[in-house]
Amino acid sequence: MTVERQICGICAWRRDCQKRFKLSSEAFLGSRCPDYTRDLSITSISADALEDEKIVMDKMVQQQLDKWRRLLDKGLKQGMDIENFKGGPVITVSREPGSGGSEIARRLARALEMDLIGAQIIQHVADSAKMSRRVIESLDEKEVTFRETLLSSLFGEYRPWPGEFLQHLTRVIGTIGVFGNVIIVGRGANHVLPPEKAFKVRIIAPLEYRIKHFIEDRGYTKTEAEQYVIKTDNDRKAFVRKYFNADVADPKHYDIIINTGVMTLDAATMTIITAFKKKMECAA
Repeated sequence: MTVERQICGICAWRRDCQKRFKLSSEAFLGSRCPDYTRDLSITSISADALEDEKIVMDKMVQQQLDKWRRLLDKGLKQGMDIENFKGGPVITVSREPGSGGSEIARRLARALEMDLIGAQIIQHVADSAKMSRRVIESLDEKEVTFRETLLSSLFGEYRPWPGEFLQHLTRVIGTIGVFGNVIIVGRGANHVLPPEKAFKVRIIAPLEYRIKHFIEDRGYTKTEAEQYVIKTDNDRKAFVRKYFNADVADPKHYDIIINTGVMTLDAATMTIITAFKKKMECAA
């Protein structure tokens, strides 16, 4: 038996997510998931297979690879000089849990018509050597030299750090950066991409604000919300410290820092868009 269902690209793999299947049929614009990346309509997959987060993630990644492949093929057919290939802009979004950062990223993607790639998708790819290789090779399997030149140019003096996972992570994010026209949420993307290659955003909010968010949005008790926020904060700080030897809260790692405790999500989104466009103008 086959089914067709809207699956949240972030929550589909989270067995404890309270909003796992509570998504609008409007998909991209209608999702209410607080950790939203994108929705994926999966057809002709058994109900049992829907429970397999790996299948969900693999299918989402393959859709993105196919899109990149079509983009590159279109450019080549139009006579594009592959050695001068330049992708679109990149925005990285680092966020404190409960600050509204994921929702702001979704609004940015909608307003700027950019792809949105969440932390869990990148983590999934980086964890899999096979999937990581497929993403890295998506530029063109026959253009190995071109790919390496692009990535070397992208990183400049930035080189993948030791460790298999981090090598996969940096090269996957680097490949995403080459194609561009994308918003990358989390996983230290702002530490991977050089300043000239990305507009780097940090979303913060007071602890009380963030605790209140989880109480109201997910139905947590105050104790549960506080524990979740503190643990997630510590996990993200530890990730950045471990892999990039950096302080996630250090302002020098970002182009703009937004405090959603003192402005609405709409105001935050418009402020980021204005600053992003100004940076693009200065770089032109």
